[in-house]
Amino acid sequence: MIQLSDRVIVALDTPRLEDAKKLLTELQGVITFYKIGLELFSAHGWKAIELVRQFGGRIFLDLKLHDIPTTVAKTAAVICEHEIDMFNVHALGGFEMMRKTAETVNACVKSGRKKPIILAVTILTSHTEEDLSRDLGIQKGIKEEVVSLARLAHKAGLNGVVCSPQEVTLVRKELPKHFTLVTPGVRPPGSDKNDQKRTLTPKVALQAGADYLVIGRPITAAPDPRTQALAIINQE
Repeated sequence: MIQLSDRVIVALDTPRLEDAKKLLTELQGVITFYKIGLELFSAHGWKAIELVRQFGGRIFLDLKLHDIPTTVAKTAAVICEHEIDMFNVHALGGFEMMRKTAETVNACVKSGRKKPIILAVTILTSHTEEDLSRDLGIQKGIKEEVVSLARLAHKAGLNGVVCSPQEVTLVRKELPKHFTLVTPGVRPPGSDKNDQKRTLTPKVALQAGADYLVIGRPITAAPDPRTQALAIINQE
C-alpha cells in the first residue's frame, strides 16, 4: 500500500477564507500540506498563511513569480522571512532570475530563517504541444522543454521543479536524486480532468518518481473531501 499522507499537497483554490477553513477542518489529521495560490493569496494575503498554520499545516506558496531578477529576489526574501515551507518561481523568467532568487534565499537562511524548498515551474499542465509552438513560439516538444528548464533551474541553485506527471520519469533520470519534483495535474481514476491536459493517477505519478502530488478539485470539490482524501492516500 502506498502511503501518500505526507506527500499529497491539497490546493486551497478558493477566494473565501471561510471555505478554506472548512476544508482545513474536514481534512485535519489526514492532510498536512496545503497549496495557497494566487486566488486565495490575492484575496487574503498572509491571513491565509496564518490560517493554515493554525491547523498545523505546511505551506506551498504557489505564486509562480516571474519578473526582473531584482524584483523576484526581493519578493523571495519577504517569503523567506515568513518561513514558508515551499514556494515557486517561473523557469521562463530565466537563469539570472532563478540564480538571484536562490542566492537571496540562502542569505536569508544564514540569518536564521528556515530554509524553504524553491521550485521552478516548467510548463503548465494546461498546455499542449500545439500551445507551445502556436501561441508561445517554443519549438521544442513539451518533454524536451521541461527537461531543459529543469536543468536550468538546477544550475541556478533551485531545489526542484513543478512539472506534469507525464514528464516526471524523464526529469528524474536527468537530475540528481535530491532534486524535488512536484506534480500537479494528478487525477484519481475516473476523475474529471477539468482544464488539466497532461495528467496521471496519483499511484502512477508517485511510481514515476514524483516527491509531492498537488491535488485540488478531486478532493476539495468532492461531496466528502475527507473520505476522498483517505481513499487517495490508502490506494493500493
